[in-house]
Amino acid sequence: MAINEVPLSGSSIVKETVISINRVSKTVKGGKRLSFNACVVVGDSNGNVGVAVGKAKEVQQAIVKAGNKAKKVLIKVPIVKNTIPHEIIGVCGAAKVFLKPALPGTGVIAGGSVRAVVESVGIKDILTKCLGSRNPINVAYATIDGLKRLYTEEEILSLRGKI
Repeated sequence: MAINEVPLSGSSIVKETVISINRVSKTVKGGKRLSFNACVVVGDSNGNVGVAVGKAKEVQQAIVKAGNKAKKVLIKVPIVKNTIPHEIIGVCGAAKVFLKPALPGTGVIAGGSVRAVVESVGIKDILTKCLGSRNPINVAYATIDGLKRLYTEEEILSLRGKI
């Protein structure tokens, strides 16, 4: 996984991490036409994260495309004491990711795509488990799905009309 730091609009710096690069081919009349797709996660380590896939004829162009797309789909994640507020399962296709808050000092217990996404968002303590498919792109999107559906205690209380 490659990591680059790129300035976002304003003063915040986002960290770009390449999750996977695949060579794909299309069979045409004259033979095979090769291209590459890249999955990139961007985050500012302060609660914002985005994931996207870019496709191009060269690897570097695919990475740049994916990075630009990911910056456009940033989401805000609630972080409470360097962890997430509650347990959740994120789903994308056949990939499921279980995210569980952890005590301070536990660290990031995650692998591959989940680790890249969680570290980009700025979570320091979390327990995770991949269930179902291990496809890196679907696992990254499943992690984003779980993080997108997190609520803080105040948001839940206001939805219930308690505040």
